[in-house]
Amino acid sequence: MPLTDILTPDAIVPSLKASGKKQALQEIAARAAHLTGLDEREIYETLLQRERLGSTGIGDGIAIPHGKPARIDRLFGLFARLEKPIDFEAIDGQPVDIIFLLLAPESAGADHLKALARVARLLREPGNLDRLRSARDASAIYAILTHETPGAESGKAVSG
Repeated sequence: MPLTDILTPDAIVPSLKASGKKQALQEIAARAAHLTGLDEREIYETLLQRERLGSTGIGDGIAIPHGKPARIDRLFGLFARLEKPIDFEAIDGQPVDIIFLLLAPESAGADHLKALARVARLLREPGNLDRLRSARDASAIYAILTHETPGAESGKAVSG
């Protein structure tokens, strides 16, 4: 599954201000609500409920909060780079500065897990984190995440 199936250029937040985990989740829930038309509070509550099961901070400064809010009809991704790293109760104890939100329909089943695995693999590819952390703007971040050159037409991947 290409990331372009779940992530659009307008779902990139290159400089998110948040002083802690709850504020970061509120901010990404608000952005996701704006882009999906879903209820912001419902998205936030879905994410909080998932975090209560255990942190979605997977280490190396990365968190992948995810959930299945009602009425979402397709997989949806949103990438945010935080201005300053925050405590996210990650498994390695390190602060988080990269957040990839993933929302899925309740019927998504294996597709949700495949998307989570795809995002985790992509973020852990050698060099990707450094490139994401040093990218100048949203279009550069989107290009790194989707392996496209900035300004390239969607669907034309860079080989090599």
